[in-house]
Amino acid sequence: EVPFKRPFKLSEDNTPEWHAWTHALNYLKDIEGSLPEIMVSLPTTSPFRAVSDIEDCLDEYEKGDADIVVTITDSHRNPYFNMVKKGPDGTFSLVNETAQTLGNRQSTPEVFDMTTVCYVVNSNFVLSNSGIFKGRVKAVMIPPERAIDIDTEFDFQVAEALVKSGRIVL
Repeated sequence: EVPFKRPFKLSEDNTPEWHAWTHALNYLKDIEGSLPEIMVSLPTTSPFRAVSDIEDCLDEYEKGDADIVVTITDSHRNPYFNMVKKGPDGTFSLVNETAQTLGNRQSTPEVFDMTTVCYVVNSNFVLSNSGIFKGRVKAVMIPPERAIDIDTEFDFQVAEALVKSGRIVL
């Protein structure tokens, strides 16, 4: 049973997830007359999450010092070393430059990829802010094979290959 559906304008590929969360919480507040203390979002684009990933996020949130708990995995690229952006003149530079020249990836600040495996967030925080990083964010580490985020046909092919190889068991 689906209690409500989000409007089409909040269901497009480029719709910020935050807007969908706000819509759902406002629906609960307006129609149901109540607002849950926390909201858990499990995007369908991360089909390999484990129950333990959700439990770990809930446990991290229950520690009490976060507005939101997100999931992360080790980054494959580092914006201080091997990620570049194109400038208006057509030349390229590092995404994040530092005052000190960094000669290798090991000397750069540690970075992570944020995943879409699970979000646990305070409902009032969602309704009173405009994005995840407007508050206190904590994270739970997810192994790369469970952090697959299917946004493109290529992502789907990678996920399918992982299942066929036996590396992912559904």
